[in-house]
Amino acid sequence: MASKSKTMYICRECGYETVKWLGKCPNCNNWDSFDEQLVFSKKETLLAKSSLKTPSALKLSEIDPSDEHRFITDISEMDRVLGGGIVKGSVVLLSGDPGIGKSTILMQICNALKDKLKILYVSGEESAAQIKLRASRLGVKGDNVTIMSETDTQAVCEYIMSVSPDLVMIDSIQTMQISELSSSAGSIVQVRESTNMLLRTAKNLDIPIFIVGHVNKGGDIAGPKVLEHIVDTVLYFEGERNQSYRILRAIKNRFGSTNEIGVFEMTEKGLMAVGNPSAMLLSGRASNVSGGCITCIMEGTRPILADIQTLVTTTGFGNPRRMSNGFDYNRLNMLLAVLEKRLGLYFSNLDTYLNIIGGMHLDEPAADLAICMALVSALRDVPIDDKLIAVGEVGLSGELRSIPRIQARINEAASLGFKRVVLPKACLKAITNPPKDIELIYVRSLKEAIDMIR
Repeated sequence: MASKSKTMYICRECGYETVKWLGKCPNCNNWDSFDEQLVFSKKETLLAKSSLKTPSALKLSEIDPSDEHRFITDISEMDRVLGGGIVKGSVVLLSGDPGIGKSTILMQICNALKDKLKILYVSGEESAAQIKLRASRLGVKGDNVTIMSETDTQAVCEYIMSVSPDLVMIDSIQTMQISELSSSAGSIVQVRESTNMLLRTAKNLDIPIFIVGHVNKGGDIAGPKVLEHIVDTVLYFEGERNQSYRILRAIKNRFGSTNEIGVFEMTEKGLMAVGNPSAMLLSGRASNVSGGCITCIMEGTRPILADIQTLVTTTGFGNPRRMSNGFDYNRLNMLLAVLEKRLGLYFSNLDTYLNIIGGMHLDEPAADLAICMALVSALRDVPIDDKLIAVGEVGLSGELRSIPRIQARINEAASLGFKRVVLPKACLKAITNPPKDIELIYVRSLKEAIDMIR
């Protein structure tokens, strides 16, 4: 590794260089614009250039896509999000709130691949004994998993080049540092330069590397946001620590789709993949209660049924309260305005609460119709049929718009025993093979759907 590198302070606005940090750039007069960066000596740069191979190019028709090799983890939800497995030479950033399960899922990947690959687990936060305790709790055994407690990025990269493991895990990038940099571990400069060094090592040796990045409570994400443009894949763990379910979402993926999600349940034995999220989200659902409605959203290629609960009650304050958990607050206000203007149902003096069960976040407009029906059900205190689901986007004039993948949504509802589906009339042509044991109710406007609640 580079042993004679030094640091320079470079103005991000004009490129002015100085060996010391300055509060104001003397060239462009901008304040606080200097960033610390590693600069290699001329001798090292020449040696690096001389070691490079002559560049070559291939025609697009000559490239064989089968050369892409993946390691299958046999953790179905993880493989789904990654696009089919871990690609050799890729750098994956795994991020999420503290305690969400990042280190747990990495140890489970070690357990799944320990018989096939040589794995190096680098921890800058825990000692080897602490990692051993967690591995024992998760049932991870084997001689192919090597543990290293180290925070020096250069030493880690030198060790990787000397032993050439098949898979490397860094937990976490906020603890790694380069001694040549004067900034402390966890700073933006240390995180960026350490990741660049690990990236070069991964690409040169064709070794996949998992990097853990933490998200602090204040929202100042020093690691993941700075690194998203460097790494190949960015995975985010979502969920509440007091809930057992976790959602793994791909924000960026150069080797697969970013629309897929993985659903896990945190148990005593670690994170367990949930093969049927719809059944999990609907478990324990109360029957014959007003204010509830089921909808079907698409997460990538997977249809998922979500349970919507609403509560409408007389306000005890001067201004009514609006609370939304798992759904966009501004869109909820828009739907309430449509119900008041187009249907004459007034919520202006009522407190309105909306909750999506299971910690789900509904970002798709297809949930509009179900939310409106749940709101009216709560307002009139009339339950909606337990075997009914509603899908459709609501326009400002009260019309219902078509939604994509309607056939997959209907099939998911039928597989879980639902008997009736309320959907827009515009989706009629998109349904090619409706299930025989389910009734499709086509409506043109929001009023036609609301009239069913009596």
